[in-house]
Amino acid sequence: MDAAATFDRLVAELPVDERREFLSRLEALGTLSSAPLFAEENLSERVELEKRFGECSWYYRLYLGIMSTFKGKPAIKVFEDRLIGKLGVRIETRYPGIYDNRRGAFLAGFRDELLSLKDSARFFYEALDGSVGRDRAAFFAFLASIEFDFLHSRFETEADPYAIAEASPGFSESEVRVQANRALESILQSIDDDQRRRMYRNVRSLSCLREIASFLFDRVLSSFSGTAPAALLPSAGTNCPAYLILDQLKVLNDALFSFDFPPSMTLMESVFLFDLQEKMGERDFDMMGETRKMLEQAEEALGRIRAFNKRLPLTAIIRCASRDLEYVPQAVTGGEDWFPVFRDFWRKKMEDRFLSFVHDRRLSQLAEALGTYFRGKDVPPLEHAVPPSAKYRKELGPDLIVIRSAFALRFLAGFYSTVFLGEINRALKPVLIDGEFYKRENRTEFTDAYNEILKLGDAVRLFDSRLGPQGDLGSRWEAAQKEMAQVAVKRRRLLAVAKEIDDEAGLVVGRAVKAMRSLQSILAGIISGEAGGRYDSLANLGALSGRSGSFIPILENALQRIEKAVQLLGEIEAAEFDR
Repeated sequence: MDAAATFDRLVAELPVDERREFLSRLEALGTLSSAPLFAEENLSERVELEKRFGECSWYYRLYLGIMSTFKGKPAIKVFEDRLIGKLGVRIETRYPGIYDNRRGAFLAGFRDELLSLKDSARFFYEALDGSVGRDRAAFFAFLASIEFDFLHSRFETEADPYAIAEASPGFSESEVRVQANRALESILQSIDDDQRRRMYRNVRSLSCLREIASFLFDRVLSSFSGTAPAALLPSAGTNCPAYLILDQLKVLNDALFSFDFPPSMTLMESVFLFDLQEKMGERDFDMMGETRKMLEQAEEALGRIRAFNKRLPLTAIIRCASRDLEYVPQAVTGGEDWFPVFRDFWRKKMEDRFLSFVHDRRLSQLAEALGTYFRGKDVPPLEHAVPPSAKYRKELGPDLIVIRSAFALRFLAGFYSTVFLGEINRALKPVLIDGEFYKRENRTEFTDAYNEILKLGDAVRLFDSRLGPQGDLGSRWEAAQKEMAQVAVKRRRLLAVAKEIDDEAGLVVGRAVKAMRSLQSILAGIISGEAGGRYDSLANLGALSGRSGSFIPILENALQRIEKAVQLLGEIEAAEFDR
């Protein structure tokens, strides 16, 4: 399922008004705390070594100079070692069981803290993987449809090709495209700075959360094993040399530092609704209850992150372990590209919408031609064979079984019930029963083609019934829809069933067209009255015509109707497959 289809499905399940009311009810529960996750006081002050060294008294610098002579290193390095030593003692005193400064190793208490943080990350990883990880562009569009619900309604009206064509019936297709593109760009430009900042904060918060959720906790925790050198790790399994995990901890610290405020309720609601979309069609699914449960789990997970930041001065520990007092965490980038992604999503969606509009308009024009062909007689649509039309998908939902040959099947059903039985069979049946063909192969071909058309009504009805809930194709499609599997796996299975359905429909249409062309050639040969060609006349054509010669016009009318049917089927096929 592409981005637009994913978005359309969610919007169809949850209209804007319902989403707004749903969010209000969730906010009334007050399940998410707004307390900061990372406060400034959690970040120890950066040490500017040269400045601090210059601020020392002259006699202390003299002392450091003497010590540098004995240690064989510059006085400023001796000064740095002393500061690092004091920092290490402070960490060991205030946060026992976390870090051993003398051995430069993390202790079991630090591992326990990481395990708690990992549990929080795992919860968010699964939720994010099922939302923004599944389809980033569609997720941004869905989030924006909640943040900017007024924009979403404008997209659906002002920039919609169908709405534009309905308001201006005289517009050509190119004029509709120009108007739709102009309206789309105008709507995008109407997003003001405050709205952009709000959306950016949401997306950046999401980026920081993804950094934490995707952090390689297992790689870090596996370093607390017996694989490290015994001299550095006397109690294997409980301690870990700092140098083994220092680089990874800097990555984690950057993410924690950047994730200073909890995500908004709107963002979390969007994440969870996106993640739960596969369950929305289930009969007993309680969307409010399930979302509330996930929000409570999110609050618990965010609380663990908040507690980790309060309990552990990770920046100070990294400075001590890396012997770099000037180290500061770097802000994680992310979210800056939300608007181009959002804009491109809507541009592509509107382009697809325009192509659907063109497709439907051409089918509508064909429908007028079919009305003329059927001489005003109504040809009802089939029950289950739905054409790939944006109109049908919007009115009936995006998860229907759509087949490209649906329009052709509907035409064939009408052809059989109104044209063949009402007109053409009057000409063909006498030829079948009494016609004397010069060539046996022509008799065989005519009989086969006639029988194929005679079975056409049953063939179309049978195929349509197979698409129903009790049919083999319909039940397989429904089973693939409800299957609990990864999105990519589920999509492949749905596409496999859809391809089989298209192939089966193509066989029905193909056999009918082949039979019509055979009848067309044979009738043309019969009417020509010539002998010796591939398709020649009948030996008893005169007897069949009788004295009045009224049978020849009947044959000519049948030939014209079949020729027109073949022509229309060609135009229908071109329209159905030109998408």
